Amino acid sequence: MEKNTCANLHPQSMCPAFGGLRVLTRIEGARVCLVADQGCLYGLTFVSHFYAARRSIMSPELMNVQISGGTMIDDVRATIEQIADDPAVTFIPVVSTCVAETAGIAEELLPEKAGNAQVQLVRLPAFQIKSHPEAKDVAVSTLLGRFADFGAPKREKSLLVVGEIFPVDAMAIGAVLQRIGVESVIALPGTELEDYVEAGKVEACAILHPFYERTASLLEKKGILTISGNPVGAGATAGWIEQIGEVLELDMETVRQVAAEEKEKAATVIEKFANLSGKVIVAGYEGNELPVVRLLLEAGLDVPYASTSIARTALGEEDHQLLSMLGTEIRYRKFLEEDMQAVMKYEPDLVIGTTSLDSFAKERGIPAIYYTNNISSRPVFFAAGAGTVLGMVAGLLGRKDVFRKMKEYFTPTLP
Repeated sequence: MEKNTCANLHPQSMCPAFGGLRVLTRIEGARVCLVADQGCLYGLTFVSHFYAARRSIMSPELMNVQISGGTMIDDVRATIEQIADDPAVTFIPVVSTCVAETAGIAEELLPEKAGNAQVQLVRLPAFQIKSHPEAKDVAVSTLLGRFADFGAPKREKSLLVVGEIFPVDAMAIGAVLQRIGVESVIALPGTELEDYVEAGKVEACAILHPFYERTASLLEKKGILTISGNPVGAGATAGWIEQIGEVLELDMETVRQVAAEEKEKAATVIEKFANLSGKVIVAGYEGNELPVVRLLLEAGLDVPYASTSIARTALGEEDHQLLSMLGTEIRYRKFLEEDMQAVMKYEPDLVIGTTSLDSFAKERGIPAIYYTNNISSRPVFFAAGAGTVLGMVAGLLGRKDVFRKMKEYFTPTLP
């Protein structure tokens, strides 16, 4: 597929700082100090309430006059002190949306503590971070670098799970890990700053999403073994469980038994959708799209094209190789125009994409849903996740004639 000459005008990701705010605003006792101009403050205040944690963020409301006049660092410190006046605030992430060379926020000029609160600078500039999933990685790795107790003795049979997951998935993962003998589990991004402290004491880490490269690199440097992949689909579920057993040196007889049971459960669910057929395009910007594509392919669906806003990474290479072998065209750092071209080229029966792409598909009478709200907000792991995702896709494919009739109804006919 040739690239559209104007593709660079429409990259597909939300503001990178949004991803970092999702991580930081969910920490109990946190109050963000946003170092940005008023335009960024307006937009990020909206998303922090609507999408993140419905928590306020504070800002010195910096404009060019402060940046050029040299008063910015004083204004930031004053805002930090104002936030710290609230005794309920225990953590103040100072989020800078500009590169250090421009904004001039030097970490050593900020206090490490103010009142009852720890203070930490988190740089989330769009000039350097290309997508909001990768900003989550920056936030998590920054907090681990500051707070994790890497010098403490490691807990035996302990595991850190890194990936933004939802309650049902978290419970499923915890239950399976307990069955194979894992004695201690910490999940990040977390709601407690103490979780970042305790994360330094684990023996191994399971990285569920491929964009957590900085986090994986940091943990490996600290001697913590990392496991990539995730329990999506039957085969991958068994492999993921066995990897954890091997790395933590658990009783492999028990591990293999649990892995076989979970594989069978997932396979049984997938088999229920054996009569499912159709052509699906997956084009999200969350960074977790390829495992979902893998599940759809395992269920027998045709996925000729998939795209994501993140870069190709070593953590996601296994999925890349498998999907490519099965015939899926994969686009990283995707643009809206590329996704639109894919819709026209492949004429899918269903699009699971961004809002802009969904509108484009619906105008052509193609069923389309928003990836973020319909996939990233649902369980995807183990058998329960497979049933949820495939059940939704089956329902949408079953209504494709409705979309066609709607298009025909609203398409004017010439006399």
